Amino acid sequence: MKIRKRIVGTEKSPRLSVFRSSKHIYAQIIDDSQGKTLVSVSDLTISGKKTEKAYAVGKKLAEKAVKKKITEVIFDRGGFLYHGRITELAKGAREGGLKF
Repeated sequence: MKIRKRIVGTEKSPRLSVFRSSKHIYAQIIDDSQGKTLVSVSDLTISGKKTEKAYAVGKKLAEKAVKKKITEVIFDRGGFLYHGRITELAKGAREGGLKF
């Protein structure tokens, strides 16, 4: 709740929300003004080490977002520390073309 007070996605710059479980990582771009998920990606079909999967998820998410003409987002790490897999996902998203 504390994070959602400060981080709100709009139509111009939607929110990039990240969820990390012990085995998988999920990311989605959400427009909070409409309450819609615009793009979503998970590592369920990607093989490799966890950090490699996180990087690939970020890269794939950015590619899908750029196709939908989304270039600027607000990064929501969901309470997870900006370390390890979260950092790799952000790195992949930035290299894929997203700005945050």
